[in-house]
Amino acid sequence: MDCKVNGSLFNFKVIFVIFVSLIFLAVFSTKAHAGENNCFDIEMPITPEEQRIDEGAPIPQNILEDSNFQRYVDEFIEDLCSAPNLENAENKIKKNGTQLFENAVKQAQGQGADPKLDRYDDRPLYWARLHMVRALRQWTPSFSLSEDERDGLIKELEYTSRGITSVDFPNGNGVKRILVSGFDPFQLQNEFRRSNPSGASALQLDGLKVNTANGPAHIQAVILPVRWQDFDDGMVEDAFAPFLAKDAKGRLDMLMTISQGRARQMDIEEFAGRWQSGVDNEMASRLGVVPPVDHWPMPSELPEFIETTLPYEEMINANTGPWKVQLNKQICEVLPPEFTNRTCHTNGPTPGAEARSGGGGAYLSNESQYRSNRVRLGLGADDVAGGHLHIASLEFYPKDKSVYIDEAFQNHRTVTVDQTVELVKAAAHALK
Repeated sequence: MDCKVNGSLFNFKVIFVIFVSLIFLAVFSTKAHAGENNCFDIEMPITPEEQRIDEGAPIPQNILEDSNFQRYVDEFIEDLCSAPNLENAENKIKKNGTQLFENAVKQAQGQGADPKLDRYDDRPLYWARLHMVRALRQWTPSFSLSEDERDGLIKELEYTSRGITSVDFPNGNGVKRILVSGFDPFQLQNEFRRSNPSGASALQLDGLKVNTANGPAHIQAVILPVRWQDFDDGMVEDAFAPFLAKDAKGRLDMLMTISQGRARQMDIEEFAGRWQSGVDNEMASRLGVVPPVDHWPMPSELPEFIETTLPYEEMINANTGPWKVQLNKQICEVLPPEFTNRTCHTNGPTPGAEARSGGGGAYLSNESQYRSNRVRLGLGADDVAGGHLHIASLEFYPKDKSVYIDEAFQNHRTVTVDQTVELVKAAAHALK
């Protein structure tokens, strides 16, 4: 009986120590997020995507520490807490967002502070940005800040840290200009270790110069969020449209949206459809027609499908590897007059039919292709090549859930990203 009592006391002490330790860790985490300057209110609401910072612990934190990207979050918080007014805050946010993207590109291209770090990992940029946006959302500055002003600051941080505000092409004739886009990781609610090879490819491609028989091709890249609202607000159009008008400085010769698609397969999508469906990183869902934007020109008649004008034959014949490259002709539509029965086929759009999915489905990848090419047509840039490349999806996530990267996963992502870069280069060589 005495042993049982002593054992119970021992178990109680162990439980008590664990309980106190958990409280200490929670308080420490809260203080670390709030910063020494105490300029945050952690009770202010954050988005479902931002909640994954804590829900996914310790994966996001390990990724930032191992990549040395935590320092960018710390510097941002320090700058934010020292901002005396709105103008100063705007300048600091622009500086920090731009530097975050630039440093992610440098790291991806082997020019970072630590060349031993993985060049093909897009996740440090993603988690650093998410930490910074959460901090900005819960920031309590020393001056008055309206919700509209806060939203404007968040938009500034998003656009700068995604490379949208830093796209810069050389002027002059004899130069080919290519703008590509990748995506953030998505479906993190099921797997906090998600990476997206299209985002990793964008980091590899940004600033790349390709010498072709028809002159040098200069490539710039941006990374898009997996969020419906940002698309509804016109982020895709804001990224591509400034370089599509006839008199645009640094006018494009080609645009290519890139996303993660099927396993061990590279698909050049023949058609983008005017239809959206699915659940995004904010757990917001859509099912309906892709809405227009009101601050960029749209075609007078909004097309149900937009056909690719990418040089897909040259891309297919470039003999890249290891994954097969093909033109994906499949679409899904509903036919007149009832517009009820969904049919999927590879025969091209039926006159009078309504789109239900492009070759790449009806998720944000399809929408990035549709929106970028819709504004291309709206601006009369029929001579600019445009389309979408779905690249091989990532596999081989480590079986141990506490490990976010191992050699098998790393090698699979590397060959996928390398082939993506080669396919974009092949498209560049095909431009006349």
